Amino acid sequence: MRADRLLSLLLCLQSRGRMTARQLADELEVSVRTVYRDLEALAAAGVPVVASGGPGGGCRLMDGWRSPLLGISAEEATALLAVSAGGPLERLGLGDALSQARLKLVASLPAAGRADTQAAAARFHIDTQAWFRPPELVPHLAELVDAVRGDGRLRLTHRRPDGRTTKKTVDPLGLVAKAGVWYLVARSRDGIRAHRAARITGVERLTGTFARPGDFDLAEFWSRWTTEFEASLDQLPVAVRLTTYALAALPAILGDTRSAANATPDPEDGWHRLTLHFDSPLAARRRLLGFGPELEVLEPADVRADLAETARRIADRYGH
Repeated sequence: MRADRLLSLLLCLQSRGRMTARQLADELEVSVRTVYRDLEALAAAGVPVVASGGPGGGCRLMDGWRSPLLGISAEEATALLAVSAGGPLERLGLGDALSQARLKLVASLPAAGRADTQAAAARFHIDTQAWFRPPELVPHLAELVDAVRGDGRLRLTHRRPDGRTTKKTVDPLGLVAKAGVWYLVARSRDGIRAHRAARITGVERLTGTFARPGDFDLAEFWSRWTTEFEASLDQLPVAVRLTTYALAALPAILGDTRSAANATPDPEDGWHRLTLHFDSPLAARRRLLGFGPELEVLEPADVRADLAETARRIADRYGH
């Protein structure tokens, strides 16, 4: 739309100063002739555009003139620029909107401190992707985004962790990206639930729209849901003794940065005693094997026996 292009042209001149018509055309992805027409439109609207030809010439705004954008402090601008990395927004199709927002933000700053603010923001980078794992493929993300934005009811086909599929009619309330994984927060007859978006194998847009619950807050729901989800896991306590080396390896092997603080040192042998929590005996065995001989399970007896049997089978495998 021309109005959007005129605003982008104005913000380019305000945030970057003098630019040639060719530079503006490349930035806005239009022809040079279109740029000149848009400059004339800005001038007709009262924007003091100054154009000069020859070497070193170009287009700029009259010195001292600024558009009436909302003022913002340098600290506020630095914070916003630092956290507005593309990442998840690119996958939502909001990358262009983010670029425009950054441009407007920079343009709203006083010219004297603009470069310093941009330089300060460039010293911070937020990477939302988890280590050693590519972003999950979400084949129907665009359809989910469209339904969330338009309050469109959906018929979902969802693949359960055990491989079975279920169908459910839902009201999509929001999308959440957590460490590279997308979740659809939706309301159904079972209440409001979070569904892993990568497991949604089919999306059917139903006719009509739904009324969003007036008291629903996505961030508040997500905080409560994640707390409840974490509490529902790790219900099996396992008492262990482990070496100082194993204690230091807890974050790397288990991803647990809190349990080490609760370890009790044993002055007799220099080891540490600690209670860890797992979802099941199988999960305990798989994860505790990573410590090798640096950890010993004390109880429960079935987990200790399972780990010992697995160790014997491993030794037999390599004994030949």
